[in-house]
Amino acid sequence: MKFFLLFFCLLLLSLAALADTVPDYAADKIAENSYVIHGPAGFPSPENKGFMNNPVFTITAKSVVLIDPGSSLYTGEMVLRQIKKLTNKPITHVLSTHVHGDHWLGNHAIKNTFPNAKFLAHPEMISQANAGAADRWLKIMMDMTKGATKGTIAVIPEKAVNDAARIIVDNYTFEILAPKQAHSGTDIMIHIVEDKVLVSGDNILNQRLGRLDDASFRGSINACDVALASGAKIFVPGHGPTGDAAMVSTFKNYLSIIYNSASELMDEGLSDFEMKPKIVAKLKAFHGWVDFDNQIGKHVSLAVLEAEKASFE
Repeated sequence: MKFFLLFFCLLLLSLAALADTVPDYAADKIAENSYVIHGPAGFPSPENKGFMNNPVFTITAKSVVLIDPGSSLYTGEMVLRQIKKLTNKPITHVLSTHVHGDHWLGNHAIKNTFPNAKFLAHPEMISQANAGAADRWLKIMMDMTKGATKGTIAVIPEKAVNDAARIIVDNYTFEILAPKQAHSGTDIMIHIVEDKVLVSGDNILNQRLGRLDDASFRGSINACDVALASGAKIFVPGHGPTGDAAMVSTFKNYLSIIYNSASELMDEGLSDFEMKPKIVAKLKAFHGWVDFDNQIGKHVSLAVLEAEKASFE
């Protein structure tokens, strides 16, 4: 009887541990020393435990540089497991592409394991996170995953990096590109120069649409141009598969069709709900993208608001 009680207790403990574990996702090699862990499509949920972005890491001569370790302590731990399969080198630098917590709350796991790592981000990201955005995103992740991210602590980056900064780590150069007022107003893109890889954050998305509530269409179009002019050959979007320059141009085209069409139809006197079907008809190539039906109406409304504001400038 005691044996069965012990077995039952151990089983419960194992199940409790698994409840907090994000399943392993393979690290895909995209360049000589750079890798991406492609997150699943969709939004944070109890099933994916909040993991949905594309963490990227580069193994340098003596170190590992990590970008966007994910949405929670548990996603960060999963990322650490994948890195451990490839190298025992320490993580010395962690960069966050913007303030949205699905990309950077995994910093908690990295800080636990590598307390001397440097955590870097755009100065406005650091400012907003400290002003309450970190707490809001902790709650958003908890609510959307129904508690699956419980225990995550916001490890806010401390070192600010801005446009044209160059971070040298051993034999690698990480060039910071910070287009103004793009996806969130807190954005950096990271060009891993030697591997010709550009990590865009949510300035670029592929085969999936996301929230543009904090975004500027004109700024996001400019961010695509900045990415294309970087010299990179491989582009890692914030969500969706890694691609080449054509992928960047495709997302730029999506943004341009919505914004330009909204501007033209607004001049004709149409409201956002009247112009939506006309714009949707121009976006047939994107109808199969994840969450298109849920996001397109909001994107049209946001484009109208921005076009109205631009008309008074």
